[in-house]
Amino acid sequence: MPLKVGIDSYCFHRFFGEVYPQQEAPPFQMTLEDFIEFCKELAVDGVSVESCFIPQRHDAGYMQGIGAMLDDYGFDRVYAWGHPDGLERGQNAGEFDQMIMAFESAKNMGAKVMRVVGSSLMFVHEPHQPQIDALVEQFKKAVVIAADYDIKMAIENHIDFTSDEILQLLERVDSPYLGLNFDTGNFLRLLDDPIKGMEKLAKHTLATHCKDLRVQRGVAPDEWYFFSATPVGDGYVDNLRLAQMLKEADYQGFLAMEIDFLHPDYNNDEHDAVRKSVAELRRIADVVG
Repeated sequence: MPLKVGIDSYCFHRFFGEVYPQQEAPPFQMTLEDFIEFCKELAVDGVSVESCFIPQRHDAGYMQGIGAMLDDYGFDRVYAWGHPDGLERGQNAGEFDQMIMAFESAKNMGAKVMRVVGSSLMFVHEPHQPQIDALVEQFKKAVVIAADYDIKMAIENHIDFTSDEILQLLERVDSPYLGLNFDTGNFLRLLDDPIKGMEKLAKHTLATHCKDLRVQRGVAPDEWYFFSATPVGDGYVDNLRLAQMLKEADYQGFLAMEIDFLHPDYNNDEHDAVRKSVAELRRIADVVG
């Protein structure tokens, strides 16, 4: 079966109300339903839904309605919890409780995979081993609850840990209910080769963010958006090879394209960038077979 193609709603964070200081306000606002309708227009196979942009996420009836809408459109789905800092390197007990509560929303939406975030760029310059140790303890507790819900957690490499560190975390928790949301761009932002990372992590991958990145001139190299997002195929990331490796590992999820900070060459037009990315990911899926 060919690899499936999808979209993460974070592509449209400006339209959901999160505008970075370096960005312009969008010309209009979007709702989750608007996002899903756009995905339907593009006839993709799946959606990854960022919970931070769903004000009604604790309303069971609303989330069940979203799940029914996704069923009607035949979409695979990932419920994405944790933006921006997730468990804050294992030190935020309140966020751990929020993550556990998110299983209910994921269930109501019909998701069998929930993206989670353990740390973030905010903590990348702190020692990593204590962060991993704390997160291992939290996730050992969380996988018990995940098993009760039969929903797998996919921890994202969130410009926080290298591929070796992610592998260590997954192996120490050692549960089928914790895998990886492999972000193809975020390892590059740590100067960690995504291809070498995939060699270690393909068998653990439950979900993806397919990014492509290119240097933004005039931005300091220590800024996270020095490598800014382009449409898939226009940047440095070899998403074709990464997709081939996922196929070889019998990956069952979809290729979810994601844009975070769109490179200024693309004129603040996330919708067009998403269209181009979906077309390229379809080409990649055809090549991979």
